[in-house]
Amino acid sequence: MNGRSTKKRSSEPRRRPSRGRADLSRLRRVSEAEIRRTSPPELADLPANFWDDAEVVAPTSKRAISLRLDEDVLDWFRRSGPRYQTRMNAVLRMYVKRMRKHA
Repeated sequence: MNGRSTKKRSSEPRRRPSRGRADLSRLRRVSEAEIRRTSPPELADLPANFWDDAEVVAPTSKRAISLRLDEDVLDWFRRSGPRYQTRMNAVLRMYVKRMRKHA
């Protein structure tokens, strides 16, 4: 073998993936009523102060692991849509933060 790539090069320009990318102009036009109407039922009964302690977390390096979860927990996160593993990580991050705060 000569070490050259065996991939066929396409003459078409690469398209940016649309999955996981928000349409910001559309999101800015969405009303609160529309958000409430289209939100999953489990978000309907959140207390008013639920997001008060929320903070944006910059991405960090991640490590792939094998993790055993209860079936119902995994199903709940998967039903929430794409990027469910990222949401699971966010929940765990908040737990760690709270435990450190109380330690």
